Amino acid sequence: MKNVVFIVNLSETKKQGRNAPYNCSIDSWAEWCKRNDCELFVLQDRIYDESYMNANWHKLFAFQLLEANNIDYNQILIVDADTIIHPDAPNIFELTDNKFCAVHNYGSYDWVCRSIENYKKFLFPEIDVPLFEYFNSGVIICNKLHKEFYQTILDFYLEHQEKIVILQDKYKVGTDQPILNFFVQQEDIDYKQLPYEWNMQDLQRFEILDEELTFTKIGWLYHFNGIPDETRNYIMNKTWKVLCN
Repeated sequence: MKNVVFIVNLSETKKQGRNAPYNCSIDSWAEWCKRNDCELFVLQDRIYDESYMNANWHKLFAFQLLEANNIDYNQILIVDADTIIHPDAPNIFELTDNKFCAVHNYGSYDWVCRSIENYKKFLFPEIDVPLFEYFNSGVIICNKLHKEFYQTILDFYLEHQEKIVILQDKYKVGTDQPILNFFVQQEDIDYKQLPYEWNMQDLQRFEILDEELTFTKIGWLYHFNGIPDETRNYIMNKTWKVLCN
């Protein structure tokens, strides 16, 4: 029974070429998994059409897909495909205390607060999400204790899909991330917050996204979100080329 890294890598007709650099992500995780005796699972086929469910939501199928493929897992690291892990990074699974783990969402607090405000107003009126407990859903570690939890969130999406999509389009808020945060609070999930080095988001805003790859000197897991596609494609390819040599 191994720990598993689960990645969703789906092409999108509305954002053609967006996943072009994701091979760098997958290659980095493949190397890291080999060094840490973990298994890598990459989802490349849609379960629902993108008009009904975008790629982010497919992360909710991690438990179902591992079991359908007869993979006996211990812990699961569900990670976005716009990430790169340093090949020398320690074993993140040893930091979890067997809890649900994630990293605080750094970056645009306007976007975060707008997400919390509108999801609470329209879908979770009885639930509060403290700002500094709000996590980024691009790096999450869970285990078999959370299988039912993930099924509950998936059922919620399928029941409220139309309302969720309208809310996102109208208020320009997050997709799966706010709902995961609200459910962690609602279900009182035992949640451990990991430090920034394990999900280094919004690198450009923090002024560490440069030609010298400064971010690779101060952390382990690099998340290339919040930057233009062209910049992301270039820097992901450069990062992995440097790290793998």
